[in-house]
Amino acid sequence: MNRAALISLQVLVAVIIVVLWHLASTTTLFGNPKTVAFFFGDPVSVMRRVGEWVFEGSIWYHLWITLSESILAFLIGAAGGVLFGFWFARKPLVAAVFDPYVKAANALPRVVLAPIFALWFGLGIWSKVALGITLVFFIVFFNVYQGVKEVSPTVLSNARMLGMNERQLLRHVYLPSALSWMFSSLHTSVGFAVVGAVVGEYLGSAAGLGYLIQQAEGVFDVTGVFAGMFVLMAFVLLVDWLVGLVEKRLLAWRGR
Repeated sequence: MNRAALISLQVLVAVIIVVLWHLASTTTLFGNPKTVAFFFGDPVSVMRRVGEWVFEGSIWYHLWITLSESILAFLIGAAGGVLFGFWFARKPLVAAVFDPYVKAANALPRVVLAPIFALWFGLGIWSKVALGITLVFFIVFFNVYQGVKEVSPTVLSNARMLGMNERQLLRHVYLPSALSWMFSSLHTSVGFAVVGAVVGEYLGSAAGLGYLIQQAEGVFDVTGVFAGMFVLMAFVLLVDWLVGLVEKRLLAWRGR
């Protein structure tokens, strides 16, 4: 299937969902439209609210706050995951010693950590960044670790026979092997970085998309809640697309 056809099908799915939503909130096809609109809003009102935010300019400040938190969480968490993933994969003893502690830390519910981070770092940007880091780090760490462990022993033996040192092995063998795993994790962790920022904002903040959603929810403004979620989804898709561009650039060698 070519790219144009794929995009057409993706757009068609979105159109069908919006049409069904509109019918449910404006007609009796799926029951009482007032009840549906009360709990789910209606697409016209939601899009109108998003348009108001965009044209009035009120959304840009909140987007910038969430973007800053998400980028910091993504960069720091991904860098930590890559470094520790490579280190643990190359040092079996270190991996064996710290294995139960890594698993225990990964099992901690992040929502429980959010109030602790707020206590440690305050209600500013860094408590949201810390929460996002805990979500991003483990996703990238486990993928990079597995990617390095999956290196073919035959390739390693041949590289060592050719006289490669550890730095050359890292650059020409381990890194290319781990890149596919790493970018697979980055696509997932982009969303989790945003989730960490938004959840932190939701629990305590004065700005950001999570703050907007929390404020709307506090006054039972369903339209505002769904408008905030739509802006959030569009934001995540845009960032994921940018990660995809970087991935294609760095993994261009796979098509050769």
